[in-house]
Amino acid sequence: MDTWLIVLIVVAAVVLILLLVAIPRMRNRRLESKRSEAGELRDTAAEQARRAEEREAVAEEQAERARREREEAEQRARRADEIDPDVDT
Repeated sequence: MDTWLIVLIVVAAVVLILLLVAIPRMRNRRLESKRSEAGELRDTAAEQARRAEEREAVAEEQAERARREREEAEQRARRADEIDPDVDT
C-alpha cells in the first residue's frame, strides 16, 4: 500500500472515532439544556399558579364581603320600609 492511502485510512478512522464520541456528547448537552429549560418553566408555572391561587382567595373573600354588605343594605332598606309611614307594606 502506498503511504498516502494508509494516512488517509488512519485519518478517516480518527475522524470516525471523534464523530462517534462527539455526537452522543452533543446530544447529551442538548438534552440537559432542554431539561434545565423545562425545570425553569415548571418553576415559573408553579409560581404563577401560586399567585393566581392567592388572587382567587382574595377575590372570594371580597365577593363574600360584598354579599354580606348587600344583605345588610337590603335588611336596612326593609327595616326603613317597615318604619316609614309612607310606605305600604
